[in-house]
Amino acid sequence: MLYHNLLSKTSHLAIVAGCVLSFPAIAHAQDSKSDSESERTATSDERIVDDLHDRRLDPFAEIVVSAQGLRQFDLLAGTSVLEGTELQANLQGQLGEVLTKIPGVSATGFAPGASRPILRGFSGERVKVLVDGIGAIDVSNTSADHAVSIDPLTAESIEVLRGPAVLLFGSQAIGGAVNVIDKRIPRRIPDEPVHVDAIARADTASDLREFGASIDAPIGAGFVVHVDGSWRESDDLEVPGFVVSEALRAELLEEAAEEEEEGEFEEAEELREAAEQRGILPNSATETWTANGGISFFRGDSSLGVAVGVYDTRYGIPGRPGAGHHHGEEEGEEEEAEEEEGDVPVSIDLRQWRADLRGELDLGDGPFEKLRTRVGYSDYTHTEFEGDEVGTVFEVQGIEARAELVQNDRGKWRGSLGGQFYFRDFDAFGAEAYVAPNRTEQLAAFALQEYGNGPIQLEGSARFEATSVENTRDRIERDFDTFSGAIGLAYDGPFALRSGINVSRVARAPSAEELFSNGPHIATQAFEIGDPDLEIERAWGVELFSRGKIGTAEFSLAVFKNWFDNYIYLSETGEEEDDLPVFIYLQDDADYFGIEGEISYLFYESGSVGLTADMRGEYVRAELDDGTPLPQIPPLSLLGALDMETNRFDLRAEVQWFDSQNRVAEFETPTDSFTLVNASLTWRPFERDTIALVLSADNIFDVTGRRHASFTKDFVPLAGRNFKVSARASF
Repeated sequence: MLYHNLLSKTSHLAIVAGCVLSFPAIAHAQDSKSDSESERTATSDERIVDDLHDRRLDPFAEIVVSAQGLRQFDLLAGTSVLEGTELQANLQGQLGEVLTKIPGVSATGFAPGASRPILRGFSGERVKVLVDGIGAIDVSNTSADHAVSIDPLTAESIEVLRGPAVLLFGSQAIGGAVNVIDKRIPRRIPDEPVHVDAIARADTASDLREFGASIDAPIGAGFVVHVDGSWRESDDLEVPGFVVSEALRAELLEEAAEEEEEGEFEEAEELREAAEQRGILPNSATETWTANGGISFFRGDSSLGVAVGVYDTRYGIPGRPGAGHHHGEEEGEEEEAEEEEGDVPVSIDLRQWRADLRGELDLGDGPFEKLRTRVGYSDYTHTEFEGDEVGTVFEVQGIEARAELVQNDRGKWRGSLGGQFYFRDFDAFGAEAYVAPNRTEQLAAFALQEYGNGPIQLEGSARFEATSVENTRDRIERDFDTFSGAIGLAYDGPFALRSGINVSRVARAPSAEELFSNGPHIATQAFEIGDPDLEIERAWGVELFSRGKIGTAEFSLAVFKNWFDNYIYLSETGEEEDDLPVFIYLQDDADYFGIEGEISYLFYESGSVGLTADMRGEYVRAELDDGTPLPQIPPLSLLGALDMETNRFDLRAEVQWFDSQNRVAEFETPTDSFTLVNASLTWRPFERDTIALVLSADNIFDVTGRRHASFTKDFVPLAGRNFKVSARASF
């Protein structure tokens, strides 16, 4: 413990010292420039971001990635950016649902109020969610019922980063990372005295009402202030047909018949009502608000900014019909427990206070071009309610800090190196605190390098992590040292084609939840058991990619394979504890194989009118070493669309098909195939893209769909027919 306390204090002091030392250096950088000129000057990266955000997204254009250290590296192999009117048309309350039309992306879809991205079949601890290059520092990675504490409504853009290089952000990014770019810390000095962005949305399926706005204003001497806020409210979700799946409905009706035979007529009626529930998903309403403020100082190509904010949400957890909530009471309390069983609605009240710092110090013409610093601090609490009674409270305090030295371009060599610190103090208390109080500390060093100006380029990245995970209640401590690396070869061919191969070796330390879970979890209605003896998870990975343009057709394709040693997964046992199904964390060898791609073909262009065909698809197959399928793996899916673009109007009609998933783990239920038909109309009334109105209709034919990757798929279907309207303004 002495080592870890010293480590923590030393790291905190280093962060503070770095910030203090950076500020005077920034303030005196490039004094030859006048103050007025400095106020108008943005860094080269900020100008790139301006260009990126000022145009409508061409999904196959050269992608500019703003996540720190990755902008020039093709190790990503597959990067998608959602922004502008495309982001506006796909906005949802939770981050996972925003991205589901991007190849290789699905969502956990636990409830309308909680949905996290799934990348290439990976979820939870294998997908990193970032805010401007730093972790979200919430607990959405630990359980599917926990919301992501990021509001997509005020995001400028969302980047989906896949491939080996994202491991530079942590070993939790084996499957990839999602990076949300916002303006809480101003990125540039506005040209106008005040810059305002605002968006409002409404829909019919959930009676959604939401609004968000931000204001940026230069206040002189190189300073810019920012404020933003958002509010969202939705009612219980409208769904097509029966709420529960066909298999669960048959099970409920069978149980009802058994209860009736035993003379339990009231219980039988409740089970039948649950089986016949249709049209509305009970207890799925949400209410969310956010508020943020920040200030940045710019001098030449250097900047320093800070921000503070709050994310607050309350959302319902749809309960599995026929399941009760049991707490393992003593024998004398059993009668009271039975009275509480079954009909008590569960909800989660979540609040995160967050502070952020971002600095960029211009280092001139020496070996290094700039020093980038990014720090995030989070004070997070969420409470699980049973009706109006407090069930369990989860509290997290955490800090993540990152410093990176970016090398000056020396001909054929480019790259960066840096270090990262992470600390999380987790506590849970209440009747169903299924994870013991714990602390996680991690120190990491990373580097990436690229050699060659073409047509052949060699790329490499590496990361070392020293991780300590301690159960502070039982005094169990595990220490892990892990090394991850990747090397890639890329070739620029004719027709603007770029192809390559990446090979990676990655390692991930088990998380506190995987090690120390042991108890009933009310929201997931499962009894979860961890294993404190879990070993490091390791994997070899190979990825082939190709992208480019041939005539008016543009495409991107990636094929990947991962071989895991000691793969950690949560498996249902078929047993019950406290009247809940038991899930345990196991380790075994496992393989992942996948393919994802998209192609866009401009088949007609005349004047200001263009017609484009768009096709996207992905497939993942994941299984244990003995051939047993892994649970909750998304099925094959395809999307086809036609786009008509004009100066003022865009029309899009699309069909999204999801195959059935019958390759399931033991005790896992299969899902049927389904097809969604969607359409949207975008109107830009002015020459500049300052105002955009989007009208859209999702699931036009009111089809029942269930995400196979969802833990709650048997009783939480996708929304039914949904008409949406949104308006965005930027001036």
